[in-house]
Amino acid sequence: MHLVVLGAGPGGYVAAIRAAQRGAQVTVVEDGVIGGVCLQWGCIPSKALLACMDVLTQVRRASEFGVQVQGRIVPDLQSMINRKNTIVQNLAKGVRALFTSWGVELIEGRASLVDQRSIAVRSRTGTEETVITADALIIATGSKAATLPMFPVNGKTIVTSRELLDMTELPPRLVIIGAGVEGCEFASLFQGLGSQVTLVDLMSRVLPGEDLEVSSQIQSAFKKQGIKIHVGVSVSEVKESDSAVELTLSNGTIVEADRLLVAVGRCFETQELGLEKAGVAVGSRGEITVNQHLETTAEGIYAIGDVTGRSMLAHVASHHGKVAVENALGDAIEIDEDVIPAGIFTVPEVGRVGLTEDEARTKGIQTRVGKFRPIGLGKAHAHGETTGLFKMIADADTDRILGVHIVGAHAADLIHEAALGMKLGATAKAFAHTIHAHPTWAEGLMEAAEDIHGEAIHLARKRVVARVT
Repeated sequence: MHLVVLGAGPGGYVAAIRAAQRGAQVTVVEDGVIGGVCLQWGCIPSKALLACMDVLTQVRRASEFGVQVQGRIVPDLQSMINRKNTIVQNLAKGVRALFTSWGVELIEGRASLVDQRSIAVRSRTGTEETVITADALIIATGSKAATLPMFPVNGKTIVTSRELLDMTELPPRLVIIGAGVEGCEFASLFQGLGSQVTLVDLMSRVLPGEDLEVSSQIQSAFKKQGIKIHVGVSVSEVKESDSAVELTLSNGTIVEADRLLVAVGRCFETQELGLEKAGVAVGSRGEITVNQHLETTAEGIYAIGDVTGRSMLAHVASHHGKVAVENALGDAIEIDEDVIPAGIFTVPEVGRVGLTEDEARTKGIQTRVGKFRPIGLGKAHAHGETTGLFKMIADADTDRILGVHIVGAHAADLIHEAALGMKLGATAKAFAHTIHAHPTWAEGLMEAAEDIHGEAIHLARKRVVARVT
């Protein structure tokens, strides 16, 4: 079995290694760089810089913990970028080493389908073209930053996250168009480093895809940090000079910036792949159509990750890769996306899995909700991180957990206990009766589960006010 994978991002390289582990002959074709957007310009570099910002914040707070730091405390953005680049390079080398270890062939060039089993690969110089044949094919070409005509990206004053991650000078004023996950993460990063950040979004709140209380918590935290927020407005005019951008908002507000980040989502990398030649159908948004086995409309051709339009998360792409490989090699596994944990690396962090309250209500599910705040945790006081929220949503009839939402320190790590519990069909009672080590952050999950039934130990008794009718 010769399996060809188009793309070496978190979906493609995982698929390639899993296929090699299963005994397949594997060829990966990559036009860009190993690791894809996630490793090169997304998850890893942004989190590397956020880690630098976190250290800067902790040093500035050192006196709160009885530690005296002398002299000026300032960020060295060039050194931070160098550290980020080293991390990325080392991880990319690690993926190459895994390919070598498992016997995965890597061809660097641009691929396009000739027919259902043939792939033409053009070298990066464009001077050579090779045709390879496959018994099965996995398309894992990912996505790229979406742009808007009103904000023409020039790499200087108007940028995408890709350019922003390599800037060695801190922009004094940064305006971000889009208050979704990407926009909010960069807002936290650059406000923490010292920029004056302004968020602008057409939606009525930041992180509009999250639970309403989560969104409210983050919006409140951002305002306390000095981030300016304009939501529920559009941009009516853009004026650009050599060194600045001026925006006029629909409410008449004028916002000036040295850099403008366009963070309005992503679009699918499916252009010039020759999908039509192999009978691979695409949807209305340009996403590749797949069934529950991740097979496209062409037999033996699978698609995974961002290009499927199902969930633009690196870890989902990796999971897709494993499932697609098993199916390409003769299994019949259906993709299970009911429990997908996600982390948002803002300050404070967000972790979420399952349904929000509004989503449950839309589905007609009666729920019970438990909440607990980190201020009730000894661990939170020890670390000086007492803001945030633990929120658990359970089915009122079965007590099964439907969704968990965490705002606060380590939220993106903590959410996985909830994800595993949901995967195993755990109830709120099961969470509440599971002994949690003390003092830990995870105790907040236990208390939220107890609160579903009004039994949280570290919450004051809720007073019931009788109503006279």
